[in-house]
Amino acid sequence: MINPVEFAAGWLHETLVVPLLYAADAMQWEELGYGWTLFAAYGLAQVIATYAICVPLERWRPVERWPDRGAVTTDVLYTLISRVGILPLVTFVGFYQAQVALNGFLTDHGWVPPTLERLVPALLGQQALTFFLYAVILDFADYWRHRFSHKLRWWWALHSLHHAQRQMTFWSDDRNHLLDDLISALWFGVVALLIGVPPLQFPLLVLVLRLLESLSHANARVSFGWLGERLLISPRFHRAHHGVLAAGQRSCNYGAILPWWDMAFGTADFSRAYVETGDPTGPEVLASGGYLAQQWAGLRRFAAAALGREPGRNEAWQRRRA
Repeated sequence: MINPVEFAAGWLHETLVVPLLYAADAMQWEELGYGWTLFAAYGLAQVIATYAICVPLERWRPVERWPDRGAVTTDVLYTLISRVGILPLVTFVGFYQAQVALNGFLTDHGWVPPTLERLVPALLGQQALTFFLYAVILDFADYWRHRFSHKLRWWWALHSLHHAQRQMTFWSDDRNHLLDDLISALWFGVVALLIGVPPLQFPLLVLVLRLLESLSHANARVSFGWLGERLLISPRFHRAHHGVLAAGQRSCNYGAILPWWDMAFGTADFSRAYVETGDPTGPEVLASGGYLAQQWAGLRRFAAAALGREPGRNEAWQRRRA
């Protein structure tokens, strides 16, 4: 049996990537080029799978309908850049190189590289359980990254681009400033290195977690019920996090995949139902501008916040309401 994604990646690598590397006299990157091509192919397959799952849900029970979906079109571009372009380069190539360098450094100095299996010997041979535990740990780390991105003014200036969308759909998951994406990738990668995620499992973890995150952003009246919403984050639960009040004093539901951390640290709110989304405290271009305009506006807002010239969210909220 031939994996169709790997077959497509091999074909693309041979017909496009290798000739380009040869023409640029950069054949030393040929192996890494295949790694990027493979993960980009998986990213594209993930986009197709997400589309196949989320579009029927959004058409079946939409929260909102919009006559003009221009802002959603911009989010499609964000998704393609993130899943097929920049993200594979950082997550596969960057993590692989960092893992090799770290393991080599530790081995040269007589240290054993960290893994969960060495910490808990009972996990040896339990690949499915180990994969699940890696996902839980990474999700816990992502909860705190996300929470910090709301609490630190300079970080919120970047992250607010993600919250500016008033037409939230499953495409909105990748609507991020490039600097915010870079910080997130570094955070995710460092934690993965510290707990010893194998290089070949890392891209699979990213793909699975990102698929579930996209589902949580869907413009669909979907709830998992009282018990289900306490086991896995639903579109209803996560939409409360994107509500207009989240840009003011009542941020909640920071979790990406699991609601457990919100429940444990007092930030869970299961009461809000399909609220209006957006960030009333930010400039309009972050909501309705094109890709480059949004990136530039986010950078300017970040610079203002870093220099202490950007008002806090609560202050901006009060000004907007006045």
